[in-house]
Amino acid sequence: MPKKLILFTLQTFSTTGGIQKMTRTLGHALHRLSLKNNWLFEFWSAYDQPDDLMDQYIPKETFRGFGKNRLRFVMKAVSRSLQPQMVVLSHINLAVVGLLIKFINPRCSVWLIAHGIEVWRPLSFFKRSLLKSCDKIICVSNYTKDQMIRRHHVPPGLCHVLNNAIDPFMKPPEIFEKPQALIDRYALRQSHPILFTLTRLASTEQYKGYEQVISQITHLKEKYPAVKYILSGKWDKAEGARIKKLIAANGIGDQVIMTGFIDERELTDHFLLADLFVLPSKKEGFGIVFIEALTCGLPVICGNADGSVDAIRNGELGLAINPDDPEQLRNAIIENLDNALTTDKRRYLQAQCIRHFNEHNYMQKLQSLLTE
Repeated sequence: MPKKLILFTLQTFSTTGGIQKMTRTLGHALHRLSLKNNWLFEFWSAYDQPDDLMDQYIPKETFRGFGKNRLRFVMKAVSRSLQPQMVVLSHINLAVVGLLIKFINPRCSVWLIAHGIEVWRPLSFFKRSLLKSCDKIICVSNYTKDQMIRRHHVPPGLCHVLNNAIDPFMKPPEIFEKPQALIDRYALRQSHPILFTLTRLASTEQYKGYEQVISQITHLKEKYPAVKYILSGKWDKAEGARIKKLIAANGIGDQVIMTGFIDERELTDHFLLADLFVLPSKKEGFGIVFIEALTCGLPVICGNADGSVDAIRNGELGLAINPDDPEQLRNAIIENLDNALTTDKRRYLQAQCIRHFNEHNYMQKLQSLLTE
């Protein structure tokens, strides 16, 4: 058992994304386990400012934010390297920190969290060295574990799967009604069939599959003339221009609504607004957005070529399709829209998702990994 444990992170509270959300939940779980087991726990962030902390996850006295002063972050981490019995690195970009700690304090147990594309590619010398020095590699999905073994020849016994959990501070909705405020904002009607995608729209990451959905709207509106596709997420200039051009080329400007960034406080309402969540991505490490959608009782279509299948429990909670097969995508959307989304179905999906991806289960698995 670790008597002193430090979680080293890059950026957790000052921005929002899958890795950031996962790290918040991990930090909260480690804090609770430390209280339970009488461990000393610290949470260090290289890029967050001290004031960025969301103290519902961890208390202020546990947190250290270095505000992008990476050199100071590394120097402080090395100077403390003799104290912890265990460190957890939230990202492989912290490889140098892990290697220095292991060099100075070989008895310190070093763990790495492996998410997705950051470890599904050729790695630098330092990152490869870290993989050889780690005591455990915690993979967020079975797909990521397979990639670590196949691409980097990591011994299978070193890799452990710990699926992501629902954010402990996400409140599951109790009433399943489409929010009138959003219907008014987007000039919709209660009767409109609504598809929803929430993801980062980046010109450097054209693997999310939303352009595949856009290409199917032309066909879908023949069967569902009132269909709407809400595409949400911050975009860069190049990707915004590309997507808008694609929408215009397909003549579906009246069907597609690009909302831009959605504040987390409105996230649940957007899931309630929709009838189906669609993200046929090819490179999701896990896909926290899928379990967020399911927590709101929203059916999910994802890709079958990455870690998304863990989030839907291999088809138990959603439908995984070939992201390169437009006809399969279209048929999956039609199948869902043809079967009305009832309150009972929403409640069932919500209950099953919470049953499998709750923080209690997550903490139990984490406790087992820490004490085995």
